[in-house]
Amino acid sequence: MTGRFTHLTGVILDWAGTIVDHGSLAPVVAMQRVFAAAGIEVTPTDIRAPMGLPKKEHIRAIAEALHLDADVDALYASFIPEQMQALTAHSDVITGVSDTITRLRTRGLKIGSTTGYSRAMLDVVLQHARTQGLAPDCALAPEDVGGGRPMPWMCYEAAVRMRAYPLWALVKIGDTEADIAEGRNAGTWTIGVARTGNEIGLSERDWHALPEDRQSELLACARDRLRAARADYVIDAVADVEPTLDAIDARLARGERSPDDRD
Repeated sequence: MTGRFTHLTGVILDWAGTIVDHGSLAPVVAMQRVFAAAGIEVTPTDIRAPMGLPKKEHIRAIAEALHLDADVDALYASFIPEQMQALTAHSDVITGVSDTITRLRTRGLKIGSTTGYSRAMLDVVLQHARTQGLAPDCALAPEDVGGGRPMPWMCYEAAVRMRAYPLWALVKIGDTEADIAEGRNAGTWTIGVARTGNEIGLSERDWHALPEDRQSELLACARDRLRAARADYVIDAVADVEPTLDAIDARLARGERSPDDRD
């Protein structure tokens, strides 16, 4: 570990696929059950494409992409209990995250978080995370601020609650295109997470079961997609984030500030 950050003030982390639920499996499991019960065939790829949005909007985006004549309100009502059940099996903190967060706090950063889950869903995840040593300074759901990703409201409120500013001294970290858009719209730096998240979509056990050449292939594709979403940086896992945060801190020290400076 190096010394305290000189310019960065905080990070704002996504939840599923970023700090818990390796592979972001809980939403996929729940939505597959909901659509199947309604007699609608969707694939994991269909479900993952709009991942990161508030969950009702996520369902709406799937329906629109597949040109489905679906009752989104009814599907969402069915989704809520399925998601709550899935969260009990898919909310483990990802390897290395708790220790990394502890080090970032020691180095002077505030730790915020945002999600596409509802408040009730997030509370389940939070409770489980605390038992594993992970407790951010704030955790925000879309209804806490009147809207979710890609709008920046959760990031703004996280900055207020953490009392961390300016926005260009914060970093949004997440595994989806929606996370990157949220951060860019808020004026923060952005880091995409490739290996543990939605772009690969595998549990830690299934990931390690793959041969190295297949891992390399999947990682290359995931990194490319996150770069295409205009992430400032891409890492494989939050446990790897400190060198990237050091690089951002150094760029801030050189006077780089706005999204325009980063393009």
